[in-house]
Formats: sequence, C-alpha cells, structure tokens
Amino acid sequence: MPSVSGFYIPPVSLFGEGAIEEAAKQIRQADFKNVLIVTDPGIAKIGLSGTVSKTLEQLGLNVAVYDQTQPNPNEKNVSDGLKVLREHNSDVVVSIGGGSAHDNAKAIALVATNGGSIEDYEGVNKSKKNGLPLYAINTTAGTASEMTRFTIITNEAKRTKMAIIDNHVTPSVAINDPSTMYGLPPSLTAATGLDALTHCIEAYVSTASNPITDACALKGIDLIEESLEKAFLNGSDKKARTDMCYAEYLGGMAFNNASLGYVHALAHQLGGFYHLPHGVCNAVLLPHVQYFNKADEATERRLAEIAIHLGCKAHTADATIEKLLDMCKALKIPRNLEELGVKKADFEALAEHAMKDACHATNPIPFEKHEVVAILQRAFDY
Repeated sequence: MPSVSGFYIPPVSLFGEGAIEEAAKQIRQADFKNVLIVTDPGIAKIGLSGTVSKTLEQLGLNVAVYDQTQPNPNEKNVSDGLKVLREHNSDVVVSIGGGSAHDNAKAIALVATNGGSIEDYEGVNKSKKNGLPLYAINTTAGTASEMTRFTIITNEAKRTKMAIIDNHVTPSVAINDPSTMYGLPPSLTAATGLDALTHCIEAYVSTASNPITDACALKGIDLIEESLEKAFLNGSDKKARTDMCYAEYLGGMAFNNASLGYVHALAHQLGGFYHLPHGVCNAVLLPHVQYFNKADEATERRLAEIAIHLGCKAHTADATIEKLLDMCKALKIPRNLEELGVKKADFEALAEHAMKDACHATNPIPFEKHEVVAILQRAFDY
C-alpha cells in the first residue's frame, strides 16, 4: 500500500509592500475584537510593533502587546505571553519578527486553546484543537516560521530545544512585506538567508521529499544563489529583498512538508546549550552534515543536482559542499564550532539530544551516536 503525503501551508499568504496594511484590514473584516501582538524588544525598539498596533487600533480593534520574546524563546516567554492574552481576552494573535516571535506566538496560541503547558506538545501532532487564529508578520528572510507547522521552544531546565511539529500551530495568514527588511544588518541577513538555504537543502535530501517539495526547494536555492549576497551587500536592494522573501517561503513550503535532518537536529541543541543564533548554527553545520550524508548514493546524486542550482562549475556533491563553505566565508559566518564557543566536552550530550530531536527522523542516513559526534568534531576542526 503506498504511503500518503500531505502538503501543509497557511490558508492565506500575502507578499509585497503594503501586505501589513492588507492583513490589518483582513483582521478587522474577520470581526475579531481583541488582538495580542507578540514580538521582541528589538522590534518594539524600532517602532514596528507600535506602528502595527496603531494601524489596528485605527480600525477599531483593542490591542495588547507582549514584547519580551527572547532570541531563543523559552517556556517562560510562552507562559508570560499567555498571561497577557488571557488578561486581555484576546481572540486573535499577531506575531511580528523573525522565527523567535513567530515560534513564541504559535506556542501561546496553541496552549490558549488546548490548555496545559507547551512542554505537553513536544513531538508530532500532540494537540487536539486549533490554536487561536494567528497572523504572522515576517521581518527576516530565513526561518519561514510565519508559514510552518513547526515551533521551537527552549526548555531551560534541560538545556534543550523542544520541537513541536503540529498542524494546529500553522498560522492563519503569513505576511511578507520586504520593506520591513530593508534595514536589517548584514550579519542577520546572512544568518537568516543561510537558514533558508539549509531548509531547502535538508528538505531536498529528506527521506520524506516528494516532487512538490523538490520543486519548492530547488527554486528556493535558485533565488538564494541569485539574491542573498546582493541583499547582504546592499540591504536596500528591493529586488534582492523581495526575492529572498519568496526564497525563504519556498524553503518553508519544502521543509514544512518534507521535514529536515541532522543539521537542524544539532542546531537545536547548540541553541539550547549555548543560546547561539539558530541561522548561524545551521550555516556552520550544513556542509559538514552533507559531507556525511553523501555516503548515501541517492543523497550524493541529489547533492550533485544542487550544485547546478548553486552555480558550481562541477556538478558533484563535493562541489556543493565546497560552495557552501565558500558562501559562509563570503557572508562572514564564523568558520567553525570552536569559533562559536562550543565545547568538545559537550559533544556526547549534544549528540544524544540530537538523536531524540524530531528533525533527525528524515535525515537520509540514520546516524549512530559515534557518527553524530564525528559530525560535530569535523565542524569543530574545520
């Protein structure tokens, strides 16, 4: 009996300048009354959350704001945001930011309707009910959290990141307005862009890939190859920023349905242990995980196909790996795990936790623990 593949994306996605204003109108037309905005201190400081709040208020909505989401959101961020939501009797959530704000908002919206704590939903499809309606305004071209059924929350006590993969956390509307990204610093542009590239590549070599996710992944790689360095060098390049919005969304479509692999399984642990930026961890790990993945013949062929889309002269898996290393260097990503402050003494624990992470399940090779440690060692020594 053939297996059944699903394809999950938000019911509505909005792209282009003016998308935020259009989303605000749709919230009003849906007859919501009380809005909770979930964001982070940086977005609040530059005034974007204030602008969105004012827009919603002018349309007659009551707005409360939770703006203390941390770069790696934790259980306290979820419970604190949930407290504001309940005090305000919010019937809709608006997230503004990158992956952290969206992940926190998803968790808040899920627990609001299902009860308990976010820890109860670690794993795949553990909830019973839809979360509150969520409108996700994206400000970085990387995580694709504005459109996925993934949310990642840090468990501080265990020093791990919990992967919640649940259809009920998929946002109702994903909003990508490139004008929110014009002022992003080059370092954030690089980290988030390489996060998007990681999504495309891991989805393409995933054991759960299919022709639809393949098409999304390869087109995403094409756009990243064409646009990421341009956006890095000139943050106001309208076309490059717009194309990166589409690229990261395509990457999201790919991994939201084909899932990921050991790059993310390990990156989640680095974030949990050391509070390191997720996109940077992915960028550093990506070529080294693929170096081990190429031992699988089918994956080696797929990595060779990726070389074509990355503009490599040689169409081989090794050419892809070298190009990834070159991209990291050009975009000023730290060279290796040692530069990130990772400790060799933690390799065993990092490997054990990665092997329990839901993302590892679709990696093309089901690595044993000593192989996961070897990946970390290679990424440390490079």
